[in-house]
Amino acid sequence: MTLPIHNVDEFAEYCKARLIDSRARIRPVSIPVSGRISQCNGLLLQATGCKTRRGEICRVATAQGQQADACVVGFNNDVTSLVLMDRVDLLPGAQVTPTGREHMAPVGYGLLGRVIDSCGEPMDDIGPVANVEMQELDPVPVNPLRRTPIDTPLDVGVRSINALISIGRGQRLGLFAASGVGKSVLLGMMARNTEAEITIVCLLGERGREVQEFIQQTLGPEGIEKAIVIAIPADHTPLRRLIGARYATALAEYFRDRGHHVLLLIDSLTRYAHAGRELALASGEFPVSGGYPSSVFTDLPVLLERGGCTDTGSVTAIYTILMESEDTVDPLAEAAKSILDGHIVLSKELAQSGHYPAIDVLASTSRLRDAVIDNDQRQAVRVFLHLYACYQRNKDLLSLGMYQRGENPDLDRAIDLLPAMISLLTQTEQETIDFAQCKKAIFDVVMPATAK
Repeated sequence: MTLPIHNVDEFAEYCKARLIDSRARIRPVSIPVSGRISQCNGLLLQATGCKTRRGEICRVATAQGQQADACVVGFNNDVTSLVLMDRVDLLPGAQVTPTGREHMAPVGYGLLGRVIDSCGEPMDDIGPVANVEMQELDPVPVNPLRRTPIDTPLDVGVRSINALISIGRGQRLGLFAASGVGKSVLLGMMARNTEAEITIVCLLGERGREVQEFIQQTLGPEGIEKAIVIAIPADHTPLRRLIGARYATALAEYFRDRGHHVLLLIDSLTRYAHAGRELALASGEFPVSGGYPSSVFTDLPVLLERGGCTDTGSVTAIYTILMESEDTVDPLAEAAKSILDGHIVLSKELAQSGHYPAIDVLASTSRLRDAVIDNDQRQAVRVFLHLYACYQRNKDLLSLGMYQRGENPDLDRAIDLLPAMISLLTQTEQETIDFAQCKKAIFDVVMPATAK
């Protein structure tokens, strides 16, 4: 080939232009730079010589000659901080190799009816999962303008919730409860009886025996058919607990984006925050409120804001929050209340009296209740709550026999309707009630007290 070049200067300019053009065509390739473990403190590792980014998964050589996964949580100059996915034995100077990717897990319809761990590996001995694809756990956040209004009620099969604390498709609620008041049973009732097409259940930090009990007894065969259970027992590492909550949310988003209405149940948000606290304190952060570092309160809305409605489907999310005492102010609970669209409070006093589900309807609220129910039900709810609150305020007076009938017409009416109100608020675990029946039930209770 003859080049249109007549002197040395033209040849130099031609070579320079070709070099610039070739550089523009070449995509830069990131070559993993391995490092070595310089310090190990529990699950927290420090490595030198690595070239990684925050959130990247690295492979660490174990003492047995195998490879273990670790996640990059921070760095300081040439020192990279990592957290192990599992508890393994390491030797000083173990090699750390970046993988160039973040944590990925399987999603797809092949997971329906299965029990899996935080990495999507089956735990139910049925066999390997099929019809799945690998996906990162933190997709691009949904544009707020793509979120559609929440105006359709979601039937969860629990009479007191459907009638008085109505939930909308795409709503996010907190289930606040102390231990031993029946929150797991209530979650199982909602998972079995909901009209949502798919249910994602994340058992985060539960006792190992409770996982089996929840699947076989609480959820049951009819509940597991349209559900995916992600189990991360208490003996798993904090990183697996953090990943488990993100994985459950990513699964819910996957089905939502394919046009489904999904119910996401995470038990519990408190253990998710505890896992974040363990890792943050180990990496050198300082506690700022209730023993929690500031990063816990920063990450909380990132997880909770992923639920909601879009133009394709919806994710209705319910998160349990463990309360040490009903009288103590918990910073995590207060932070969750400020982000979520309502809260359901379970009372230990009601549970001790045999009142199940032990929902304190006066302390509970749904910010979207009035948006998803009609005007007739709205009026009936107000009458019911007014009469029930009237009785609760005067309960001590009645027990002492110091009230004379006729002094307070509202209290007289509340006393007459009390058996019917208690019947509406209580429900057996096996009882299935749809939204229309719940709506009729509240009308049947308050009808004598209204002008209708």
